[in-house]
Amino acid sequence: MTNSSKSDKLNAYIQLMRADRPIGTYLLLWPTLWALWIAAEGVPPLHLLLIFTLGVFLTRSAGCVINDYADRHLDGHVKRTKERPLPTGRVTEREALLLFAGLMLLAFVLVLFTNGMTILMSFAGLALAFTYPFMKRHTHLPQVVLGAAFGWAIPMAFTAVQEQLPVLAWLIFMAKMFWTVAYDSMYAMVDRDDDLKIGIKSSAVLFGHHDRLIIGILQLCALLLLIAVGLLANLGLYFHLGLAGAAILFIYQQWLIRERERMPCLQAFLNNHWAELLVLVGIIADYALR
Repeated sequence: MTNSSKSDKLNAYIQLMRADRPIGTYLLLWPTLWALWIAAEGVPPLHLLLIFTLGVFLTRSAGCVINDYADRHLDGHVKRTKERPLPTGRVTEREALLLFAGLMLLAFVLVLFTNGMTILMSFAGLALAFTYPFMKRHTHLPQVVLGAAFGWAIPMAFTAVQEQLPVLAWLIFMAKMFWTVAYDSMYAMVDRDDDLKIGIKSSAVLFGHHDRLIIGILQLCALLLLIAVGLLANLGLYFHLGLAGAAILFIYQQWLIRERERMPCLQAFLNNHWAELLVLVGIIADYALR
């Protein structure tokens, strides 16, 4: 293999992992850090910050790989995905599966530096990561499984810090699930026309013309659950300012998706990175400035 072909293959792997598009990593990482900070009641241990940050990158990358493997015969028919590495043949099916296995193995090695309870929890995370991509064949709500997969690092963060699963952990997990279904429904709105043609199921297809209303209800549920988190964790002004900022961005996202056009819906999805980050900044500020 020449240097040029090696470089092309490496670029194809990077694209398959979406390492060149970090939005998914951000959407996973910020809520994980919410959980670590709240579980530790302040700055979490450095080794756990490193483990969970690297783990989020690896598992998100692995999730993208297995998602594209599951969709390898469909992505070529969707405008947004037809140039991905698998449908164009730049990565083989065998290479994709080996890459998925390698990424998950590295993530598991990281978990081994935590504790027994967290190691056991990681197997459920693997099952969710592997299962989600195939759900769109069987249910109109694959986003619910995605929400569980994206949020599973939250209870794992609590077990890593506290070796227990308090109510707080599950409240944050549920808030993340509602939030994920909301923003991934916006993402599904981008592909809804293509999905209807090729028979792919999604929440955007299921919600139909009620999509904006249901997304708004999901966003409201996420905010209410996070308010409950703030009360149980005795979080104060800065946390609530972060939530208020997220609520303002939710209103902006509703404005973006008002006409259900592809690019504004994509922009609304991407905007959730900033909304989650505002909540994290509020949590960090609240503990730091007490």
